[in-house]
Amino acid sequence: MKPAARGIAFIAQFVVLGLAVAFTIGLVWPGTGQVLRERLGFGPSPAAPSTVATPPVASGPASYADAVSRAAPAVVNIYANRLVSEQPSQVFADPVMQRILRVPTGPVTKRREQNLGSGVIVSPDGYVLTNNHVIASAYDIQVLLYDGRVFKARVVGSDDETDLAVLKIEAGSLPEIPLAAPAHKQRVGDVVLAIGNPFGIGQTVTMGIISAMGRQLNLSSPEIFIQTDAAINLGNSGGALVNAYGELVGINTALIGQAVGAEGIGFAIPVASAKQVLDQIIATGHVTRGWMGADYGAVAVSADSGLPSAARGVMVNDVYPGGPAANAGIQPRDVLLRFGDTGIVDPNDLRRREAMQAPGSTVNVSGLRNGIPFTAPVKMVQRPPIPVQPAANAQGASPAITPQR
Repeated sequence: MKPAARGIAFIAQFVVLGLAVAFTIGLVWPGTGQVLRERLGFGPSPAAPSTVATPPVASGPASYADAVSRAAPAVVNIYANRLVSEQPSQVFADPVMQRILRVPTGPVTKRREQNLGSGVIVSPDGYVLTNNHVIASAYDIQVLLYDGRVFKARVVGSDDETDLAVLKIEAGSLPEIPLAAPAHKQRVGDVVLAIGNPFGIGQTVTMGIISAMGRQLNLSSPEIFIQTDAAINLGNSGGALVNAYGELVGINTALIGQAVGAEGIGFAIPVASAKQVLDQIIATGHVTRGWMGADYGAVAVSADSGLPSAARGVMVNDVYPGGPAANAGIQPRDVLLRFGDTGIVDPNDLRRREAMQAPGSTVNVSGLRNGIPFTAPVKMVQRPPIPVQPAANAQGASPAITPQR
């Protein structure tokens, strides 16, 4: 064999032997190669690209303590005392007789009853917003502040239709709850916190989301509500529903109870509606709403009409004799399409806009009568008390909507 060939064979044998030794050392002492590279100054070996996907970083806050600390000092506990008349009656052993007969056996007596509720301080000089059913018929109202002070409150005014009342306590420099700006529209899915005094155990915070917007609980009322699954219990009425920044978005007022198998269906009055009622009561002691004296419903659309099933506007069902609509010549079966300069979306939209008009103002109402366009100037009047009709559920029965005292 030539010398050159022998040299190449020797080098190949040496390389094979070295690789075998390195392989054996790697099996016996893993990581030896990494140590040698670091000692020789070559640095660590580059890491292999990972095939495991990195989970996304959560964007929501880990705590709502800042929102609670901003809003909670302005939420108060309300204790409303009232007298309830009772008359003892004879009790029969037979259950059927108990249901049929109630025989008085003594004089009428009165006992003291205490309503529990919550409220929200809306101004540093002592105005408190709460639910009307919390303080209705009360002869004594006590307000417990966040710092433990107790004040006697007087009723400035109330509104049955929105179930709101304004109280006044003689105290100054009080914490005022921040109101959500009108530009910041609440959306379904937004996190909300309910702050109140459930069952009188003291201030409590529960969390949920906005489940729906624009819920109507009464067919004859223009008021709409926020639906939430934040826990609302007895004593939460009048308390605050705040967003994740501690701003007031609603006043907790009612829920559909477990008596009908419901869970997590509560309602709050939107802050915009509550602010309108608050301002009017502080200014005049009562709430004024416009009324045009007509009952109306959705526009009936037949299947073969070629029109969309959710047609805009309203159909006039009835007109009150001597009312503004009757005086303007509006008739049953008229289809109203515009109220003022804006189109009518549906009956709820018209009820809200009608209620916002000042009594004595004139609004041009446009629509169709037997397919012929017409316009009628309607002079609004103060809305009279109207019996409230509960909205029907999908089965056609009235849901068990309970004001939460």
